[in-house]
Amino acid sequence: MKRNNVKMQEKQSKTRVKHLLMVHLIFVVKYRKPLASVYAIDIKQKAIEISKSSRFEIDTMEIDKDHIHFLIRYDPNISISQIVRKLKSEITYDLWNKYPSALHLEFWKRHIFWSPSYFCCSLGDISQDTARKYIESQG
Repeated sequence: MKRNNVKMQEKQSKTRVKHLLMVHLIFVVKYRKPLASVYAIDIKQKAIEISKSSRFEIDTMEIDKDHIHFLIRYDPNISISQIVRKLKSEITYDLWNKYPSALHLEFWKRHIFWSPSYFCCSLGDISQDTARKYIESQG
């Protein structure tokens, strides 16, 4: 899913900073359960909602059966771990509010959905299109 039509080479400007910070993130469902595709619409909607009220924007995201890929553009005053924590916790909370019975059958502990680990890779100008095409080809 492509969300942003802005040219990727355009730098963002703040008062004293000009930047282009992008990261490729992958979250995996706990125990590699094939649930990401089951709740794909809810996950994507919540991720977009979160990004609208945050200091990062989701350029591209795609879901496979047990994991999700993001290409995220972010401000220099926010850390990648903050982005990960916000996305994982709020998506998990939202899913448990909507589907408590179904998720309780999958996980013995409440409010678990994602594995505690994640993959992240920073991107330079050259590899953005490659990363975008790779993410869009997932799922």
